[in-house]
Amino acid sequence: MPADPDPTPGFSLACDLGVATAATQIEGGHADTIWHRWAANGGARDHTAPDVAADHWNRVEADADLMASLGIRHYRLGLEWARIQPDEGRFDHDALAHYRRELRILRDRGITPLVTLHHFNDPGWFGEAGGFLADGAHETFVRYAERVVEEVGDLAGEWITINEPNVFGYNGYYLGCWPPGRRTRRDMLAAFTGLAHAHIAAYQRIHALQPRAKVGVANHLRVFDPAHPRNPLDRAAAASTEYLFQGALTRALCRGRFMAPLVQPKGVRPGTYYDFLGINYYSRGVVSGPNQRTASRVPVNDLGWEIHPAGLVALARRYSALYPGPVYITENGTADAADAFRARYLYDHLRAIAGASDLPIERYYHWTFTDNWEWAEGQTARFGLVALDFETQERTVRESGRFYADVIANRGVTPDAYRRWVAPSHYRTNA
Repeated sequence: MPADPDPTPGFSLACDLGVATAATQIEGGHADTIWHRWAANGGARDHTAPDVAADHWNRVEADADLMASLGIRHYRLGLEWARIQPDEGRFDHDALAHYRRELRILRDRGITPLVTLHHFNDPGWFGEAGGFLADGAHETFVRYAERVVEEVGDLAGEWITINEPNVFGYNGYYLGCWPPGRRTRRDMLAAFTGLAHAHIAAYQRIHALQPRAKVGVANHLRVFDPAHPRNPLDRAAAASTEYLFQGALTRALCRGRFMAPLVQPKGVRPGTYYDFLGINYYSRGVVSGPNQRTASRVPVNDLGWEIHPAGLVALARRYSALYPGPVYITENGTADAADAFRARYLYDHLRAIAGASDLPIERYYHWTFTDNWEWAEGQTARFGLVALDFETQERTVRESGRFYADVIANRGVTPDAYRRWVAPSHYRTNA
């Protein structure tokens, strides 16, 4: 259905805008990771593997040039742990040199990097040893983080230790739809604890090496609303779901307080273990008893996720009150292969941010720069501002990408930009 016209379409933004990617999803080539092994066994819905992806490993300079041409000055990128440390006791000098070159290329083009150390993927050898469930896993992760900071820390001073530990733990250790394919609540909670312990240990070590570094986690936060707001059981179920999926874990990550059902790791003391609150936001679920679903007759993207812009600000307000300090929206974007509504999606979410001037939102990173290999969805889900032909590797800036470039250039949305890109955009609704 056509979007309703906005009577006051222009607004200004106080936050800086950038784009986000993940190493496994764009680099291409083979690394011995749990995801490469999983995909080789047909794990992706379209039976593709990240060996192709966007061939970014060989196109670093061209992709940086394309970013710069769009005015992008902030870029969240990931490092592939398995490339840097292909075996437990060995670091690869060539891989570290590659990432050092990439960071230099970005710096030379005026692009500030925000570096992610772990984005859903473990080296094969680490997974074989039990991953983050293994004794001493946090120490193994710290050795990796330490080596990275020692090698490239002069080119990067902002770090995300772990991306969406709740999603990684939930999908990989409870649902079993992601590697390592475990399916117990106990394993999920153990993964949550292990990932939080690793973050805290890495946070401390990075600050020991770089006292002025900014270190945080990219937290996946989701709105959970009761299906029937007047029903006390649905309200309780929604609150419980939020606590179990994100509330308890965020407290552990940020404050070092592991509340039930999480278990306080030995040697971890309460404190402050974040320099910014990272928020990845995509959608909302409605909860009734033990069940969660997408609401009916709401705007949805290609994956059936509800488009709910108000949730971004609601979550930022709720969690920044608990964890004060700068807020980075470390991911926000939508699957829209036809580019039919991405400009509208961007407009609605950025307008929500602009209207929340009381919140300390300093950065916004759009997910993602170019189409990529989207985990279990393979090549089918298209989140990019830049369209990718996986066969030819040709990049084409979408109209939504040109809109985003205009927003960056003008630090907001002008009435002309609204009329050109947003007004023609429209959402579709589900049943």
